[in-house]
Amino acid sequence: MAMAVFKSPIKGEFHGPRKMEGKEYKHHHLLQRQSSGRRRVFVQTETGCVLGMDLDRSDNVHTVKKRLQIAFNFPTEESSLTFGDLVLKNDDLSVVRNDSPLLLKRNLMHRSSSTPCLSPTGNDLQRKDLSGPIEILSHSRCFLSLKQTGNDIVEAMKAGVEPILVNGGMGGAYYFRNEKGQSVAIVKPTDEEPFAPNNPKGFTGKSLGEPGLKPSVRVGETGYREVAAYLLDYDHFANVPPTALVKITHSVFNVNDGVNGNRSREKKKLVSSKIASFQKFVAHDFDASDHGTSSFPVASVHRIGILDVRILNTDRHGGNLLVKKLDGRFGQVELIPIDHGLCLPETLEDPYFEWIHWPQASIPFSEEELSYIRNLDPVKDCEMLRRELPMIREACLRVLALCTVFLKEAAAYGLCLAEIGEMMTREFHAGGEVPSGLEMVCIEAKRLIAEVDVLSPKSDLEGETEFQFDLDYSDLDSVYSSKTQTVIVKNPFSNGRSSLGKLEEEEEDETEDEAGLALSPSKLSTSTKDNKMGSMYLNTPRDETERTLSSHKSANVLLPVSTNFVKLTDMMEAEWVVFLEKFQELLDSAFAERRTMTLRSRQRLGTSCQF
Repeated sequence: MAMAVFKSPIKGEFHGPRKMEGKEYKHHHLLQRQSSGRRRVFVQTETGCVLGMDLDRSDNVHTVKKRLQIAFNFPTEESSLTFGDLVLKNDDLSVVRNDSPLLLKRNLMHRSSSTPCLSPTGNDLQRKDLSGPIEILSHSRCFLSLKQTGNDIVEAMKAGVEPILVNGGMGGAYYFRNEKGQSVAIVKPTDEEPFAPNNPKGFTGKSLGEPGLKPSVRVGETGYREVAAYLLDYDHFANVPPTALVKITHSVFNVNDGVNGNRSREKKKLVSSKIASFQKFVAHDFDASDHGTSSFPVASVHRIGILDVRILNTDRHGGNLLVKKLDGRFGQVELIPIDHGLCLPETLEDPYFEWIHWPQASIPFSEEELSYIRNLDPVKDCEMLRRELPMIREACLRVLALCTVFLKEAAAYGLCLAEIGEMMTREFHAGGEVPSGLEMVCIEAKRLIAEVDVLSPKSDLEGETEFQFDLDYSDLDSVYSSKTQTVIVKNPFSNGRSSLGKLEEEEEDETEDEAGLALSPSKLSTSTKDNKMGSMYLNTPRDETERTLSSHKSANVLLPVSTNFVKLTDMMEAEWVVFLEKFQELLDSAFAERRTMTLRSRQRLGTSCQF
């Protein structure tokens, strides 16, 4: 059931001389919008400026750009309005859902790193965007608990209680407090992420939508993933704190004068509207990096691990597992997982699961956990995310579906959490990185599709309209086209229409077989130099990474990245369905091989050494 309260701002106005006319005005405004078929959208420029606007049926792309041009005082002719994967063309806004964020991107030929991020004043915002200081970008009931948190923050702001900038981490994050001065929410603006144009800590140099800290996670999109992790944590199974996407206005936020990260020359604070992730603050005693793991409950480790596997979390370390002591229970603690901005990558990445090495991960799943896993439905998961986060990219949903299928089959076969995590994690042989067990199954499934003519190329190319990947992915191409060797998996039915299919550069390799597949593990390694650099960043805690990067606070030099062995985005919808079927058919033999390897390892550990 839709919650009308989330379609309107939380409580009146905070900034500006004129206040809204109270509940009566908002209720009338809401009913008027519903009866006229109006939709509320939040348009963000790639430099971080945000404008909330109501769309009428007569509005089109041109009128939206015109309103942005008037509001922010910069030209919008040479720009594209995007909605997730889709570039909105021919003035058509029918696909845009209510409460959706849109991104205005300058066309590639007209980008300039010196373009300032113009921030309108509080009075300008008041005239052009009649909304409150906190507006939740969804009407779902699952965000109901955050409504009261937002109300408490608004009252505190009126009383003069200011947010506090979080010192740690590489991105901009703020503790918002209630009237008692207690932290009740942590807010992370999308335009203050690492490498984003308004990053307050000097890690700048990119526009929103470009490759970020990881090339498969774009700048400005980690907040979507924070919300996705919460939405996928059904029944609060893994204990992810409530998280929503919001439009939030305050003078505490950072505004630079360009994507190169120069701080605003104006001494006065600018009132800025931002799109941000809004997470309920959870009081805790410390994090897992400051505490021995032996006291962690087995169930908590298992539940967090199950979530991490489903969302392919590439950044699960002790620093983003909060530990809370339980009152009256000697030595017992509760784990709270946070910081999910690097989950659901657009390609199969090498995940980082610190819990692999914990003894709890080697204990078999309980019947309750197995029942939870059995009830997971990747199709419904993807449908739910499309409904609640319509801007999320289809590439991320394919990763979610694949990893959920893998988890369900592995748990049914009898593998424990550690074995599942190890099958998803890459190893290093002869100084190089080789595909994980999961990736090897994917490679074999793609080979089977290539060998059997199960689809008609002509019919696919002419009739497939499910995905419309029209965005320019040249930035990702430049990142992935490194000198390292990669496994090339060519789709014989692809015509190159899907720009998401360009996430990895297709370089010819002399070890390819006739189907375009290089399957020999010895041939899959990257250079020793590139590999060492990649692992240095992928497998180190966040604070250590920050120290490493502090010497060059520019995104002109991206973090070294690991090889991409498997492409999921070069398949049309019909191929994707067949691929998943082949993938499932191959899993039993892969699990059997994994179980054999585990038994042999245990036998070796149990024998005495001979010299």
